[in-house]
Amino acid sequence: MGALKGKVAWVTGAGGGIGEASAIALAKAGAHVVLSGRRLEELERVVAQITGAGGNAETAQLDVVDAEAAQAIADDLIARLGGIDLYMANAGINVPNRAVGEITAADFAKVVDINLNGVMNGILAVLPQMRTQGAGTLILTSSWAGRHPSRLTGPAYSASKHAVVALSHSINQDEGVNGIRCTALMPGEVATPIMLSRPKPPSTEDLAKMLQADDLGAMVRYIAEAPAHVCINEVLISPTWNRAFVGVAEMGGMKL
Repeated sequence: MGALKGKVAWVTGAGGGIGEASAIALAKAGAHVVLSGRRLEELERVVAQITGAGGNAETAQLDVVDAEAAQAIADDLIARLGGIDLYMANAGINVPNRAVGEITAADFAKVVDINLNGVMNGILAVLPQMRTQGAGTLILTSSWAGRHPSRLTGPAYSASKHAVVALSHSINQDEGVNGIRCTALMPGEVATPIMLSRPKPPSTEDLAKMLQADDLGAMVRYIAEAPAHVCINEVLISPTWNRAFVGVAEMGGMKL
């Protein structure tokens, strides 16, 4: 521990996958980590793991689409802990029926509301305080699909993740002068629970070839520990075995 000692890091979608691994990695670096998500039991499980290893962590249950709730958490953390140094907007979803010809208006809105509006809700909650302190790190979990649209991920997910990348660059354009830096994290396939929502979930063998959550946790820690004058604008990272390059993926019997 050490590089982030005394820092406060708030991570959404922290009850599993990339968010869990990132929270653990940030705690190992010395940060006091606040874990948010909808599933309190999962958040408490991760907090117990962190504190059991000697780290500092707490839960703050949140549905990211609730802007008022996000603001309330931010206000509470600032009052109790003195400020928020890092905010990682990681909560995200996709739906099984995701193709253009299958997705419903309600499902499209649900994906965009969580993957984009939910990201901005947290950002708006932490930015004023970061401006005041003249420093802050934002990490926004986008996706490989945020750079390369894919029929595998569908229009709602691809569009929302593209928007997150644009949002990240917009923040750097406006807030870099205030000491705030933002990273768009764009992972390829990661072996996380969201894979189970695919129309045809990947096999155990395929999951083993993908990026693992701990790989992203290590990357998040690297971004967080970069000197304050360094902004890592984008990270586009994929498995070496990258099916986007292989050119053939299967979804419901259809070759893509």
